[in-house]
Amino acid sequence: MTETTPDFIHQWINLAQPRLGAEIVFCSDDFFAECSRMLSPDTPQFIPGKFDDNGKWMDGWETRRRRNGGHDHAIVKLGLAGEIKGVDIDTTHFTGNYPPAASLEACYSATAPDDSSDWQTLIPSTSLQGDSHHYFNIDNPACFTHIRLNIYPDGGVARLRVHGRVVSDAAALDKTAQHNLAAVELGARAIAWNDAHFGVVANLLNPGKGINMGDGWETRRRREPGNDWCIIELGHAGRVEGVVLDTAFFKGNYPDRCSIQAARVGAGTAQSIVTQSQFWQELLPPQKLEMDRAHEFADELRDIGAVSHLRINIFPDGGLSRVRILGKIDG
Repeated sequence: MTETTPDFIHQWINLAQPRLGAEIVFCSDDFFAECSRMLSPDTPQFIPGKFDDNGKWMDGWETRRRRNGGHDHAIVKLGLAGEIKGVDIDTTHFTGNYPPAASLEACYSATAPDDSSDWQTLIPSTSLQGDSHHYFNIDNPACFTHIRLNIYPDGGVARLRVHGRVVSDAAALDKTAQHNLAAVELGARAIAWNDAHFGVVANLLNPGKGINMGDGWETRRRREPGNDWCIIELGHAGRVEGVVLDTAFFKGNYPDRCSIQAARVGAGTAQSIVTQSQFWQELLPPQKLEMDRAHEFADELRDIGAVSHLRINIFPDGGLSRVRILGKIDG
């Protein structure tokens, strides 16, 4: 367990988010607070004086006080199957009612799992503190579809985040069809950026339309020369046939212009890729953008062959809601 915010929070997506299809498939008890709240993407809130029929309203999962031995647990179906890189068990606002300890198991199952499933322990029973994040780095290369959170013996957990790498099998995809190569469902991820003051770069890859201005990537107001940028690793390398840059909800703060550089990259660290990206070929020359609009580009694209990574440049700063990279998988 680590105490400071670990790299996996920024490097890998949360596989346990409802937007991707994550859901609670079983919980032993949620008398005080519904288990589904534990997966909410929002920051946990505490509302003084708010009560419901069973007691104090809490923003998370909370079980009743156990009087018969045993322990409580919940099973979560991950939104996307993947390799788990890190976990955050968050007890924010749970002070006198947090579990003294917890453990986490995971399995791969095409159907709802049970005790006969091949559960692997990712986090052994570990002490928890109240009103705290508990970060765990996970070193297990297996692909998982479900996790089981055990709390000992009872209590409340505000949020459970399961960060990891989406496992997408290129061999199972139609190579003749056009795909969104930047879809999180295919394993695309944000790997580097110069600024994300108001919004998370990974939001650009989320499914569906943005839900508001906060559901995108937005940089601070630039007060010096230059421009802002982010680097995206595509789910699968491919030849780009179309690009959609959506500024939905960004009106007084959308970028004036945008361009895209791209390359097919072999092995390398995030820092080495950032250095290389300055010299990548231009896939999309600078294009004028407008507020609150999905901009579609095809004829403007340059043929630079199959690519695996993109550098999205915005001039000089501002916000984007979504990025779609349409093309055919190569290899």
